[in-house]
Amino acid sequence: MTDADATPAVPDGSQGSAETAREDKPVRQRRPRGAAESLGAIVLGFESIVVFLAGLVVYGLKATPPGVEPWWGVVGGAVVAVLMILLSGLLRYRWAIVVGWILQVIVALAAFFVPAILIIALIFGGMWAYATIKGASLDRRNALLARQAASAPESPASPPESSNGV
Repeated sequence: MTDADATPAVPDGSQGSAETAREDKPVRQRRPRGAAESLGAIVLGFESIVVFLAGLVVYGLKATPPGVEPWWGVVGGAVVAVLMILLSGLLRYRWAIVVGWILQVIVALAAFFVPAILIIALIFGGMWAYATIKGASLDRRNALLARQAASAPESPASPPESSNGV
């Protein structure tokens, strides 16, 4: 078998490589993401892991109020963790930032069950505040710079250099 036999046929009947066929597909453009969206998604993603583990701590310490089964600690931690993961994909919407703040308050309220969770709430709450506030500031600045670049007159093209070095 020769190299020509191993090369797959391209739809137009000619012989081509698999790479040529792949290049014909249109490339899907990714939606540009702002700094607030990117940083917020990172914070919520990592915080979801810690929140689930905090739910396990509530269960293990049986820190739920009297009359409430301890396994509700795991359920609560899992529900909040899943909400955080889902919300990290929706941060392009303004309402998702508000829901993120609400989830931060819910995590802080869990400190009534296990006071050490307050440390988690302060750390991740601070990171969430930075991601949303500073990220929005960066997004505004980048939008301003993009508008200025779009409205600036194009600079005249420099004259071509001569090939003789003069």
